[in-house]
Amino acid sequence: MKKNLLRYFVLAVLLVFIAVARWVPSVAEGYALRVYPVVSGVLSALSSVVPFSLEEVLAVAVMGWVVACPVLMRRRKRRWRTVAGRLAEGVAWLYVWFYLGWGLNYFRPSLYVRAHAAPVQYDEGAFLRFLAAYTDSLNASYVRVAAVGPDAGAVERDVKGFYRSLPAAYGLARPRDFQRPKYFLFTRLYSGVGVLGSMGPFFAEAQLNADLLPVQFPFTYAHEFSHLLGVSSEAEANFWAYQACVRASSAAVRYSGYFGILSYVLANAARLLPEERFREWVKGIRPEVRAEYEGKRAYWQARYSPFVGGLQDRVYDWFLKGNRISSGKKNYAEVVGLLLAIPSVSHSPKATCRTRP
Repeated sequence: MKKNLLRYFVLAVLLVFIAVARWVPSVAEGYALRVYPVVSGVLSALSSVVPFSLEEVLAVAVMGWVVACPVLMRRRKRRWRTVAGRLAEGVAWLYVWFYLGWGLNYFRPSLYVRAHAAPVQYDEGAFLRFLAAYTDSLNASYVRVAAVGPDAGAVERDVKGFYRSLPAAYGLARPRDFQRPKYFLFTRLYSGVGVLGSMGPFFAEAQLNADLLPVQFPFTYAHEFSHLLGVSSEAEANFWAYQACVRASSAAVRYSGYFGILSYVLANAARLLPEERFREWVKGIRPEVRAEYEGKRAYWQARYSPFVGGLQDRVYDWFLKGNRISSGKKNYAEVVGLLLAIPSVSHSPKATCRTRP
């Protein structure tokens, strides 16, 4: 009985701490800067021992436990109230594990706050200048990525080197040598719902889809690795992936950075520009890039399951909104706003990251 009371007390304290961090950003930021680097380092070190995704193994184990626990407890003549209590406690511990392992990063101050910047108000002239500069860079960076894709070792060196160069003021943890993204075990399932990668919060595992096109690999690698370093916002993860790739030594990695945000730039341009001006801008994109973009869309559309993918999109949208990402899945495309507000990444963000009216 005393052991049970102690366990319930610890669980209650942890749940209260998570609730406080949800509503007090300074608490979440303290966790992100001081606790998370240690927690993620330990979890990554343990999970790096095996080459497969422990997150997926855990998911299967939990589903099996949810089914088997009631059956086994009822065979032992336990009351349904006891069964429900055991399941509820198990779910509560998983909830605590998720948030203490990574999820509290959702509640930390945004990159705007950490970079001493502010969201920009839409200005057509400024947006057109951004489009022109981005399009020039995209066109100039184009290279035909070989079927085997960029060298994974080179991508790792470039991406980790970039993240290691960032000043502590940006609030990202430091990469560890043993931290490397793993591939999904259930590739077909993830391709069917359009998931290119994910962050595993229970074992600090960044995970990639083995179906990734070569041109997508570096950007997705950098995106998921930023999540591993404490980034929760999808827009911010896209921002850091872009910054890491366009500074890489490899031409293929640089092109992946520009290509990686093309869909989000297209979405913003289509929403903000008159149709005729939008079409005119699209024509200015290099034909090879347009062809590769359409090929990418067709490639993933052939693997996508509309019913399951639509369900996953809805659930993930609810999940993001429930974790203080108010725009839900639209958050991905908000990378353009970050690039307008924070035009360069400096070694002294407080001094050089500027705001615009």
